[in-house]
Amino acid sequence: MTYAAPLRDLRFVLEELVGMDAVAALPGADHVNAELVAAVLEEAGRFAADVLAPLNAPGDKAGARWDDGAVTTAPGFADAYRRFVEGGWNALSCNPEHGGQGLPKSVAAGVEEMWNAANMSFALCPLLTRGAIEALELTGSDAQKALYLPKLIEGSWTGTMNLTEPQAGSDLAAVRTRATPDGEGRYRIQGQKIYITYGEHDMAENIVHLVLARLPDAPAGVKGISLFVVPKFIPDADGRPGARNDIRCVSIEHKLGIKASPTAVLAYGDAGGALGELVGEANRGLEYMFIMMNNARFQVGLQGLAIAERAFQQARAYARDRVQGTEAGVRGGGRVPIIRHADVRRMLMEMKARIEAMRALGIVTAHALDLAQAGQDAGAQARADLLIPIVKGWFTEQAGDIASLGVQIHGGMGFIEETGAAQHLRDARILPIYEGTTGIQANDLIGRKVARDGGRAAHALAAEMRATAERLPESGELAGLRAGLLSAVSLLNACTDWMVATYGTDIGAASAGAVPYLKLFGTVAGGWQTARAAMAAAARLEGGDNADRDFHQAKIGTAQFYAAHVLAQAGAYAHQVMHGAPATFALTDDQIAA
Repeated sequence: MTYAAPLRDLRFVLEELVGMDAVAALPGADHVNAELVAAVLEEAGRFAADVLAPLNAPGDKAGARWDDGAVTTAPGFADAYRRFVEGGWNALSCNPEHGGQGLPKSVAAGVEEMWNAANMSFALCPLLTRGAIEALELTGSDAQKALYLPKLIEGSWTGTMNLTEPQAGSDLAAVRTRATPDGEGRYRIQGQKIYITYGEHDMAENIVHLVLARLPDAPAGVKGISLFVVPKFIPDADGRPGARNDIRCVSIEHKLGIKASPTAVLAYGDAGGALGELVGEANRGLEYMFIMMNNARFQVGLQGLAIAERAFQQARAYARDRVQGTEAGVRGGGRVPIIRHADVRRMLMEMKARIEAMRALGIVTAHALDLAQAGQDAGAQARADLLIPIVKGWFTEQAGDIASLGVQIHGGMGFIEETGAAQHLRDARILPIYEGTTGIQANDLIGRKVARDGGRAAHALAAEMRATAERLPESGELAGLRAGLLSAVSLLNACTDWMVATYGTDIGAASAGAVPYLKLFGTVAGGWQTARAAMAAAARLEGGDNADRDFHQAKIGTAQFYAAHVLAQAGAYAHQVMHGAPATFALTDDQIAA
């Protein structure tokens, strides 16, 4: 089926939950208003639906092709990328100093959801480029910024990040790639990197790799890793792509999903060393790379939202068209579309409620990133840092569940590739894995973001959630939201206190509860946002806004479903957090294998 961008919901979140005044108050955003945002979203939605979405299923079938070191992307991808760049979409949220348009991240997040929902394999290329841009902006030399940023922001050059090696996986302390000074201010890079998204392709005139490697005198472990910029083609004196660097694409991976996105194995320095430049200071590469990682983790969270939305749209359309059986409780009724069956409605509402909660939380997190970058809110960076592992981990875990529900709604036809539902499930499966697994996100959350500051940032956010709950009425159609959110926030606070206390005395027990804690936090934060949405919608209805009456009434109904079916799971997560560790370690390794 075709993809339709959820424009009305995106505008609602920006206007009601973030506030256009708050967006316009950001430095350099005084020109941003509801009319501009609506125009940007509408045009992006049109590009996503008309250009990118039609390439999604064919790209899945054709995949990317490797031949003697060269990679050809799926038919239509190169032309779509050319149109993407010509339309200025790559520069949307980038710094105007280097050719970007400077749109706030809170607005760009909605656009990026569209790219990924329409065609996630395509959208991965600009996603990685944006991470390279941010890393060079913050850590590159003036010369590196002048050379690389205009091309990367324009999109005529693309970027990658090169962390993983065959023996290392997520353990970056085991990185072996070497960087040897060449005596002329540059370095010869030698080693192999794996899982490099768009590490080789035919869509841009140059590819700029940011590579982790070790200097000859580097200390062992993560403290001895430096970051280097290593282009596929070495720019000449005029900044144009020149001689081919000593980088070879050994192969591309054969994957479960995102098959049109080439995932490359890159060999550096087989002919003496790929020429690169040190970025920033020596032995601070991991710190710099985490700039890219942080950006990428937020973007991957948006991918989870996006693929969930695409699966929902397809399942909803199928449920409305597929006629089968009679409606329970209706005597003498004829055969009905399956959307009239109670369990199908439950699954569709589960998809819808979770998606709207994610969308709201994702854009609110993007606004926190905007505020942190602007330096306008002392607590914005702490809030963004707290929420990013939740956005990455909770969104992507939900994406798999929601895509699986989409297959279930299709019944047996969902298991058949021709319907397209299976592709969404296959594509979604990578999301909880790359850019740090859910376990890694959860350990980051409990360690760096909660235990390190004694739970202050987590409790501060929970206090805002409680304040929202207390503004909900004690009677009427929103009363159930109040009771459910107050209870869930209390559980979250109790688990935060438990996590802070336990992390310092029994890190194993804390780690056993880390993923349930992340899911609890995401579930409660989602309930917070759906409650805020319900209050805003109720206010619109009370004010006589009848133009969008069905939309606003649906917001209230969706929040009620979320509270009854999703937020109600908070108690189970809390029990896992505080009481699940003994069962986790109850068996020995041999007993697990028995």
